[in-house]
Amino acid sequence: MLMRTSDASQIVIIGSGIAGLFCAIRLANAGHFVKVITKQRPIDSSTNWAQGGIAAILDKTDGIGLTSHIEDTLKSGGGQCDISVVNSVINEASDRIQDLLDIGVDFEKDVDGEFHLAKEGGHSSRRILHSKDATGKEIERALSQTAEHHENIKLMPNNLAIDLIQCEHGNPKAGISGVWCLDQTTQTVMTVHADTLILATGGFGQLWSQTTNPSVATGDGLAMAFRAGAAVKNLAYIQFHPTALAVKSDRPFLITEAMRGEGGVILDKEGLSKWQTQCKENGRIISPEPYSFTLKYSKMGSMATRDIVARAIDRQMKITGDSHAFLVTSHLDENLLNSHFPTISSRLERHGLKLGHDPLPISPAAHYAVGGLPVDDIGRPFVKESGEIFPRLFAIGEVACTGMHGANRLASNSLLEAVVYAARAAEHIISNPPTKHQNELPDWRADGLDNLSEHTPVVHDKNELRQTMTQEVGIVRRFSRLNRAARRLVLLGQEVDRLWRESIPTRSIVELRNLILVGQLVTEDALARKENCGLHFNQDLVKE
Repeated sequence: MLMRTSDASQIVIIGSGIAGLFCAIRLANAGHFVKVITKQRPIDSSTNWAQGGIAAILDKTDGIGLTSHIEDTLKSGGGQCDISVVNSVINEASDRIQDLLDIGVDFEKDVDGEFHLAKEGGHSSRRILHSKDATGKEIERALSQTAEHHENIKLMPNNLAIDLIQCEHGNPKAGISGVWCLDQTTQTVMTVHADTLILATGGFGQLWSQTTNPSVATGDGLAMAFRAGAAVKNLAYIQFHPTALAVKSDRPFLITEAMRGEGGVILDKEGLSKWQTQCKENGRIISPEPYSFTLKYSKMGSMATRDIVARAIDRQMKITGDSHAFLVTSHLDENLLNSHFPTISSRLERHGLKLGHDPLPISPAAHYAVGGLPVDDIGRPFVKESGEIFPRLFAIGEVACTGMHGANRLASNSLLEAVVYAARAAEHIISNPPTKHQNELPDWRADGLDNLSEHTPVVHDKNELRQTMTQEVGIVRRFSRLNRAARRLVLLGQEVDRLWRESIPTRSIVELRNLILVGQLVTEDALARKENCGLHFNQDLVKE
């Protein structure tokens, strides 16, 4: 283990998913001391919930494979991707995969000892490394274990970042000097100094009633950076995962796209009935694909990109009045499915469903924020007003908008983008050590504030927020609904701002404050768009 090169500067990372921990380990290995702030446990991240995998071409000499991955990404992005970013990230993939292997990530291999590669929607070939159907969990395990035992990393769980501290109040061009955090163990606010601060806070799926995201996905980093003067971009592009399990449950659960890559097919109730009838008449199991309504929306059917499939399911549910569609796997090898997807198989059994046998009820759920804080090629955000680089601040992972995904993220490209930009940010900091911020940081002032005496208003406001975003700013939008959402969010924002100014911070108030701000930003971006592309679909913009 390398010792610290200097105690002259302090690096703070907020977030403990793949981006945050990978960056921390790289910096720590180079001798820098890093504090990692996370509001629950390090494993409570969207990374830990990722089933599918990480898309990558491992052989740098495979020109055809690299070109194909680039083309699939650009096609999925609806013409909105930054081509230079896509090229550079995909060409860097093999190096970052080797880094993950060196840290101890165990990707699945076949009987010949070669990596078992999966295929997901929008991909023209098998190129996705995975660890069964719990890839994120395996990556998080390896990164967390390494970080926990690294002498140059201090993990700070149960600390909720509240707001960034500017070097000069009201002047974002001066940069960031720290962050105020709520210690949820002592319920006190502490001031954390940072000579360089890295946001790796993930997305904001908790804005919607149905989401595949963990409870921590409340847009904290995005909201804090925006309040501090950072620019935002493409927030209207919200990816809804087409196949979230549609059953009553204590937590959301998605069925990985790799299930469709192995032959799973999406049917509605009518298509399911026709297919089952035809199987009985033929006396054998036939492919359900010709009976899928998704073929009306794309010739790729169930394997189309997520924006197309999610809209197709949403449209079909509105036509039929059904609350869900079905993912059919009973025509596939049951033993093979259970071998490749043990996590899904186990979860289904809890609900009385059997993989490879029962039609699985599914419906779309908010999954990934394609937009975020626009960053340069090493993860540095921009100041909102001037467009200059925001000093002493980085953003990596889902909180950032790199240009990689365009208007719609290709499946399994997010973990790749996260680890590539985490490495780039770390390497830049290693080569350009931050100067120590000399000014004394202000402490959080709670004079005259009271404890929140009643939590009912916060719970009610959060429910109203999520209901508004689900009904008015969902998969398919209209200007009238977006304007109604904007008006409601203004009123909600005023109510929560009053609570915020009068109460000692609690996690519920901090998160609700952030969610409302991000909801307003998402709605504003959607209202400003005059054409449909990728994940933004406004029915009023459809040309007859």
